[in-house]
Amino acid sequence: MAKDVIMPALGMAQETGRLIQWLKSAGDSVTKGEPLMEIETDKTTVEIEAPATGTLANVTAQPGDEVPVGQRIAVILAPGETTNLTLNPSPPAERRPGGEVNHSKPLVTPSSASAVRATPVAQRIAAKNNLDLSRIKPSGGRVQKEDVLAYLAAQREVGNGRLLASPKARRLAQEQGLDLRTVTGSGPQGAVLAADVLAAASALTARVTPVAPAHTSSGEMMTVSRVWQVMAERVTQAWTTIPHFYLIREVNAARLKQWLAEVRERSTEKITVTDLLVKLAAAALRQHPRLNASWLNGGIVLNAQINVGIAVAIEDGLVVPVIQHSDGLGLNQLAARRTALVAKAQAGKLSPDDVSGGTFTISNLGMYGVDAFNAIVNPPQAAILAVSRIADRVVAVEGQPAVQPMMTLGLSCDHRVVDGARGAQFLQTLADLIENPLRMWD
Repeated sequence: MAKDVIMPALGMAQETGRLIQWLKSAGDSVTKGEPLMEIETDKTTVEIEAPATGTLANVTAQPGDEVPVGQRIAVILAPGETTNLTLNPSPPAERRPGGEVNHSKPLVTPSSASAVRATPVAQRIAAKNNLDLSRIKPSGGRVQKEDVLAYLAAQREVGNGRLLASPKARRLAQEQGLDLRTVTGSGPQGAVLAADVLAAASALTARVTPVAPAHTSSGEMMTVSRVWQVMAERVTQAWTTIPHFYLIREVNAARLKQWLAEVRERSTEKITVTDLLVKLAAAALRQHPRLNASWLNGGIVLNAQINVGIAVAIEDGLVVPVIQHSDGLGLNQLAARRTALVAKAQAGKLSPDDVSGGTFTISNLGMYGVDAFNAIVNPPQAAILAVSRIADRVVAVEGQPAVQPMMTLGLSCDHRVVDGARGAQFLQTLADLIENPLRMWD
């Protein structure tokens, strides 16, 4: 039986992915688990493995295409199958709580579809507005929320000369600085959908991105990598859409350094300060779940898992590989996983699993001698911890001046998810754990 190749979702907020290149051509034999294509998401560029063994066929996406998450872009034929199969566009993958994507929906062909397929949200909107779903042309394999909204907008706007577009498409066009009249719509009666705007914006970016160094009056313009472009787009989006606030806390790192020396003596892995902070931050997040939450679709989602991302600087930009289930790992496991992720990041070999599912991020610039800084929240996460160097300073100890190793922590929060009091409580718990790590086992 043919196996669908779909655009995967690597994060809860991801809506689309860009196909960079196929590593196999239509008609080639593929083996399950081998690299099949390279895609770019809102996080990084990754290789996607073949989901089955067989022959690649029915390739519908080309390099450079921006594809909605869950949409079929090819199939892998089983032995004996031919390419003259009747294949309809697949419906977008359904999201389960916590961001997991369900790709197990059966293939729907004209012979098997006996009723209009629509998402639950689309059904509710249609019922509320007394709409017949059969009159709505889906943009994919089933009627979605945007299709219904676009149909409603079309009904309201037809005849008055206004351009047909969904509310989300209008908002995205305004954010991207696009004239909707220049965007070709794929919705009902030619209505412009959000996916149309995103595709147009991506095409415009591709056209204006310099392909070779150019000289300007102020010097030479660099050609930046796709990883850097993705990072630039993400931090711009985060900075302009997330209401940040910042908390600063100086902590005594004497016992943290002592703990580090002790565990290094008996550990099989090279333990670092970052490993200790991941362990302590995960313990603090367990006590303060609001810091481990996300802002999605106008509401707060409390993430079931604690997956700490580590900001890693590479030649092409900044990536954030994720240590899954950070709160359940021992220090040797944490160190081994961090070492492997950093090596893969520097080699450009991060997989989708390596960069997905993060719920909190740590950015440590202490090794560069930085005394303090504020980081930008990594959406859809609620907070990011900025870690500075450990430096000897004169502080008061029991009323007397003393030289102590001190560290400055900066916590950046999304005010839609976390208020000042909750952020301060988390930072207090983390500071207490750093100054007395044994409290983690209380």
